[in-house]
Amino acid sequence: MAALPLRKDNKMHWWFTHKKLVDNYIKDAKSLMASEDQNDAASAIHILDAALSISPRSEIALELKARALLFLRRYKDVANMLQDYIPSLKLAAKDEEGSVSSDGSYSSSSSSQLSRKLLSPNRDSSSSSSTPFTCLSLSDLKEKVMAGICRNGDKEKQQWRYAVLGQACCHLGLMEDALVLLQTGKRLATAEFRRQSICWSDDSFCVLLSDSESSSSAYSPPRKLPECETVSRLLAHTKVLLRRRAAAFAAFDAGHYSESIRHFSKILDGRRRPAPQGFLADCYMHRAAAYRSAGKIAEAIADCNKTLALEPSCIHALETRAALLETVRCLPDSLHDLEHLKILYNTILRDRKLPGPPWKRHNVKYREIPGKLCVLTTKSKFLKAKIANGEIGNVDWYGLIGVRRGCSTSELDRANVVLTLRHKPDKALLFIDRCDFADQKEVIAVRDRASMASLLLYRLIQRGYSVLTATIAEEEQRKMTMVLTQKSTKVVEEHEPVEKPGSVKVNGFSDIKPGNSSAYQGVFCRDLAAVGSLLSRTGFNQPIPMKYEALSC
Repeated sequence: MAALPLRKDNKMHWWFTHKKLVDNYIKDAKSLMASEDQNDAASAIHILDAALSISPRSEIALELKARALLFLRRYKDVANMLQDYIPSLKLAAKDEEGSVSSDGSYSSSSSSQLSRKLLSPNRDSSSSSSTPFTCLSLSDLKEKVMAGICRNGDKEKQQWRYAVLGQACCHLGLMEDALVLLQTGKRLATAEFRRQSICWSDDSFCVLLSDSESSSSAYSPPRKLPECETVSRLLAHTKVLLRRRAAAFAAFDAGHYSESIRHFSKILDGRRRPAPQGFLADCYMHRAAAYRSAGKIAEAIADCNKTLALEPSCIHALETRAALLETVRCLPDSLHDLEHLKILYNTILRDRKLPGPPWKRHNVKYREIPGKLCVLTTKSKFLKAKIANGEIGNVDWYGLIGVRRGCSTSELDRANVVLTLRHKPDKALLFIDRCDFADQKEVIAVRDRASMASLLLYRLIQRGYSVLTATIAEEEQRKMTMVLTQKSTKVVEEHEPVEKPGSVKVNGFSDIKPGNSSAYQGVFCRDLAAVGSLLSRTGFNQPIPMKYEALSC
């Protein structure tokens, strides 16, 4: 009988020991994070990991760790830690179609669907009620009653998830998720402040405003006010980006490709605030599709290069660039992209999942990969057969540079100057400065990939310019030779009269006009007689041989 109280005392001692240890860890982590130093924040994360290993459901430890990761700009770790609260991930798990349409554009009602899913009352329902029969337990009943009483309090305690995860999603390029999470967190914070202010007097508001700067508590208003301002700015920036992208999608669907390019360029070339890396990659990919539809092949290839520099495993960008290179008959380069895509498909089938973390968005689904791989294999064999037949030198340089066939030298020079200024290797890397990277360690790798791709495109453009310059020069020389030949032929024809076949030209005699032939014959005979009498008078009695056959009347 004496063993039971001893067992209870040991249990209480164990529980108090662990609780005290967790409290000490949390206290040390708070003191380290108060210094706002990156090394101290990293040390605080290690301490909080130790606390969470003892108490995995400690709400304070989870919040401090998430805020420390957010302070260190480790947004991917925040998303992995709180991925159960990402709306699009939950929506994709429940609905196979997801929030992305087949052409890669987001539907107009995606944000409203995410809001409904996020704010549904059954969002936190557990699967413990799946069993049809349960035994009545007083302890379970007590837990349910206490959970019902403290539900509102737990919801207020979990409010930090929306603000922290919303900021992380915004920096990761999950703009719809960020919009929903930040709006929800802001709405819950406003509702909580309104509930607290009901029981406050006017003096409480005055004290709150006067002591806001001198307060040093961990949950004091000075800490919340900057976060609220940050959330408001992120919300405004996110709304602007989503509105412009929606306008670009609408223009593209309507067939106004230049208008769609203009809207995408406002996002990509904006200098007000850097856009997230994932969001920029998505916009570059869709602007490449708009350039392709507008017939600007070089611009489309350049945007595909930037997309692949930011996201090397982007399937849609690889497919688009391979199709563009095949359009201008750059078959070896197109085959290289197809082989890269084939390796990526095989990796997906081997790992049985799409590349990247679960919350990363893709324009393809896993069940589509086997069919795409079969089509890709057939396409690769077709291009290999063409290359084996020697069809590698017939590149459409006119389509690549964007000039018409038979253009003049001035038109070609103008197009080359524009392409050179845009796609020069040092100019093609300026987009990196306008990008908000989720991980600063990726900047060097992105710069290397972008530099290599831009250099290859620049060399291809210069090669096309040299080939077209030689072709146009040969064509102009041929035309000039033809013109000179025609001029010399015309001069010769003017100096040398042309005789008609069958005609005889007699010089020294005037043309005989038609008239009375008998009158002319009589006059001619009398003149002959007169000449004969004159010859006889002068002593020329020699006979003159004459052919009277031709002179007879």
